[in-house]
Amino acid sequence: MAPTCPCNIEPVSTLRDLVEEHTSLSGEDLDHLHRLAGDWQLVADLSFADLLLWLPVAESGFLCAAQVRPTTAPTAYHDDMVGKMATGPVVDQLTTAMIERRIWREGDPVWHDGVPARQEAIPVRRGERVIAVVGRVTNLAATRVPSQLELSYLQAADDLCLMVAGGTFPPPPAEEKTASAPRVGDGLVRLNSLGVVTYASPNAQSAYRRLGLAGDLVGEDLATLTRGLATDPLDGGEVCARIQAAVHGEVKGRTEVEARGATVLIRALPLLPDGSPIGALVLVRDVTDVRRRDKALVTKDATIREIHHRVKNNLQTVAALLRLQARRVGTSDARAALEESVRRVASIAMVHETLASSLDETVDFDSIVDRVISMVADVAAPESRVLVRRVGSFGVLSAQIATPLVTVATELVQNAVEHAYGPGQAGEVIVAAHRWRGRLHVRITDDGRGLPEDFELDNSERLGLQIVRTLVTGELNGTLELRPRPEGGTEAVLVVPLIPFR
Repeated sequence: MAPTCPCNIEPVSTLRDLVEEHTSLSGEDLDHLHRLAGDWQLVADLSFADLLLWLPVAESGFLCAAQVRPTTAPTAYHDDMVGKMATGPVVDQLTTAMIERRIWREGDPVWHDGVPARQEAIPVRRGERVIAVVGRVTNLAATRVPSQLELSYLQAADDLCLMVAGGTFPPPPAEEKTASAPRVGDGLVRLNSLGVVTYASPNAQSAYRRLGLAGDLVGEDLATLTRGLATDPLDGGEVCARIQAAVHGEVKGRTEVEARGATVLIRALPLLPDGSPIGALVLVRDVTDVRRRDKALVTKDATIREIHHRVKNNLQTVAALLRLQARRVGTSDARAALEESVRRVASIAMVHETLASSLDETVDFDSIVDRVISMVADVAAPESRVLVRRVGSFGVLSAQIATPLVTVATELVQNAVEHAYGPGQAGEVIVAAHRWRGRLHVRITDDGRGLPEDFELDNSERLGLQIVRTLVTGELNGTLELRPRPEGGTEAVLVVPLIPFR
């Protein structure tokens, strides 16, 4: 409805906020309004009109709680009406529709913001109560001689408005097989009470042509026709059953049918303007290209996971070869160097193992760190009494960050366990992580002997620390500081941007 002098009230962002703040409607009433707002784009497009949801509030006022504009015609409003109160004669129109429980459309066209508009008021019924009113406002500036398509759209819109007033629209929630939804412009088919097509839009006709229909849809039994076109008899039977259910007044949700390499999304809605089924509206959308891209993405994802799986296997093979070589060398220094390489390779293999089972290029890094801690404990000296534990969460990280970061974490934890404590000395190494302002902050602390007095990270000759410094500055674009811990011991402070460095 187009109020003659709308005035603002305190703005709120959602339908739920407005209902809870300004009305005493129940949770079930709110759910009904949410389903209406989720489905009324269909009514707006068929009506070539704006729809406004008016809530009755105190002192015979009406508050606009939601608005939808048509995609098939110019809007009647330049401004958003949500949060505004209806004033003037509009209040009487809404009140009449609500009290008399009927669609009000007796008024003459009015001018709103320089645009001539036709106004209607449709009561929103739930059970035996009218809980709101829908205003249907049509921009008359762009009216022209209606075509068969427009007349069919308007007839369907009128039937749906009668269903809103009768409490049978929106339909009850149904379990959907797909999240997408066809719109009026994608393709519309109208069925009579026998399930025979009385009108099919050009786009609907084109969608069925892609499924293999050679003739015209008008005059065909749509359920039987669709079942005959479907490649898979089971899918065809399901679509047929859903269309027939809609013709008989039931709602079964949307589904898809495939034929001749094409895929069409179908949604059947029953028409119950007087409470009795008179036919159905069937919305169809050709989603062939969308499903083809989906399949290509699934294939690509499967290929990437297989690559990660093979990389993991190859890294584990390399680790096994290094482990065998370590057993054959004669010097302890060479054996220790090879064993360190085994740990580095194994830590990287953990990331690829996780990615091989992931649906995207991200990993839950907490589980990887926990495995690193366990691995370090397994290879520690038998007399070691050092406890390693994680505090906080790394969260989900991209593969580009996780791969170098796991090597850094492994080296720092291993360095703390091996060099901070003497033989048989007890202690605790803590790996703490948190996110703040787009960065990952990691602190690895120990309560051991501390750093040598002349220690400088940039001048360290330890291979592990050199690897860490190179990965942090080169791969992660982060910062690393090794410093004495105030309570005694050492702490390594690592800060890494969560956006991968390129």
